[in-house]
Amino acid sequence: MATTQLLMASTLYGAATLAAAVDAGALPPADRRILVVSNNAPVPETHPALDEAPGFAALRSRFDRLVSWNALVSPLHPGGWTPRVNEIPMWERHLRMLWDLGDDDIELVVESIQVPPSLAFVQVFTGAPVTVYADGLMSYGPTRNKLGLLVDTRIDRLLHLDLVPGLRPLLLSEFGVEPQVVPSAEFTKVLQEVAEASADTDALADLPQGAALLLGQYLSALNILGVREEEELHLAMVRGAAALGHTDIVFKPHPTAPASWTEPLVAEAERLGCRLTVLDTPVLAEVVYLKARPALVAGCFSTALLTASALYGIPVARTGTGLLLERLSPYQNSNRVPVTIVHALLPELTTPAAVRSWTPPTPESVAADLTPLIRAVGFCMQSAAYPHLREEAAAWLAANLTKQTWPYFKRRRLTSLGLPGGVPAKLSFVPRNRVVRRVARRARALRKRARS
Repeated sequence: MATTQLLMASTLYGAATLAAAVDAGALPPADRRILVVSNNAPVPETHPALDEAPGFAALRSRFDRLVSWNALVSPLHPGGWTPRVNEIPMWERHLRMLWDLGDDDIELVVESIQVPPSLAFVQVFTGAPVTVYADGLMSYGPTRNKLGLLVDTRIDRLLHLDLVPGLRPLLLSEFGVEPQVVPSAEFTKVLQEVAEASADTDALADLPQGAALLLGQYLSALNILGVREEEELHLAMVRGAAALGHTDIVFKPHPTAPASWTEPLVAEAERLGCRLTVLDTPVLAEVVYLKARPALVAGCFSTALLTASALYGIPVARTGTGLLLERLSPYQNSNRVPVTIVHALLPELTTPAAVRSWTPPTPESVAADLTPLIRAVGFCMQSAAYPHLREEAAAWLAANLTKQTWPYFKRRRLTSLGLPGGVPAKLSFVPRNRVVRRVARRARALRKRARS
């Protein structure tokens, strides 16, 4: 019987990861490979899908066919649809007919399995083995949701890029899933093909060589920062690049961010005697690395910061991560581990001396210093899924809670888990006592009046 692999991707970066996995033989052999494209933009109708992005043509030959998940679930959003349990057999029969799958054995390859559309996709094909691939830093963090017995028992492997050499992913480790690295050489080869296929893009041809590249993120859309705060974060990037002596700056905004956000950045660059170019064409940051050879890449906690450093040896810097560690809520927020990694490894952009002197950590130093931190944070995020990490996390916290490491943790979270750094058990009644809370509110009100 023939075997068909259904590979779901929502970003060009993810599709490039799949292409590299195919080239490297990291996926099992199959008679057919069908790329299932899902456009997860907040308003998919206003943003091109990955197969319409510049450079996708270079990846097309790895797949025998393309199908659209959006067309299947329309008019619903891919992130908002899951099949009803009693309708799952009907949906599988429907997809087998719609996509000409016949009686083929099906294998699934998906990203972000904890949430739709990937979770819905694997629920439809109840008997199919599953490979999960990670296209970012979240693979180093814990599995954030329960998957259900009909899903977690079918996962065979986790494919991931070696963005932090020496750090082992936590994702899916509670199910005994072994991580497997997609070779960096294959991935960079694929990115080179994407860059060559994007060569006709006018915006790339006009980019200055050796500039400072600033990576924008749309954090206000996630209610992590306010609009003004995010604008100030981007302005701080411009000021930091100028302070390092860069006169040419390229700003790559998040694809879904409003175009008006770039106007204050252009004005600030002019005030500082710099020239700022806005790259609003939806190309991969890695394509910019290859085409414009930036002298510095700066951002908040974008995965592209680590690809710049680990895969291309480009100097990198971060900013705003301290604020994000404070703001991320709840503590289980899946962005916490990516922010923690970037904050712990990369130099602060607003400290020029640190940026100039920074060198990438060795795998040995990552294993010795970063790994215990990530495992402690991961346990605090999802303690029920990783009970075997409790003693290790408690020992690390008891020995390493300092002014430098406290930003990675919250006292309330440590208290609820009974870990070092939390409120002692004999005082734990205080936050829950109504009288104490009432007195504290009055004290805060009096303090505000005194200040005003």
